[in-house]
Amino acid sequence: MASLKSELLSPDARLNDCAVRDQSHVLTGNQGDFVKRIQTALFILDGAEIDASDLDAGIYGRSTAAAVLSYKTNRGIIAKGRQTAADDIVGKMTIASLDREMLEVEGRPSGPVCVKAMRPIAGRGF
Repeated sequence: MASLKSELLSPDARLNDCAVRDQSHVLTGNQGDFVKRIQTALFILDGAEIDASDLDAGIYGRSTAAAVLSYKTNRGIIAKGRQTAADDIVGKMTIASLDREMLEVEGRPSGPVCVKAMRPIAGRGF
């Protein structure tokens, strides 16, 4: 059963596994569609600049690792008691944060919203 909820991340079995198993952390050198999904989330949420070589190959390379580190540092994502600073690994806490933020973004209207105030017309009500 999928533990992730966002449209971007939840369809991927590898990322759902990452959300529940320490052995499934996403690390430098990993490659695949699951890495491309992480890269997309980082771009959408943080405007991350990831090298074309990482993007084209779907590889968790140097620039992807730097984007993850920046994301985690900006949000204070660290394993308290085990770490004193963020690292560049996508583990349970990081994938959960990416998923929460993507779910929020996906729920927002994609374009401008125009709300017109209505006033009752004399004698008619609404």
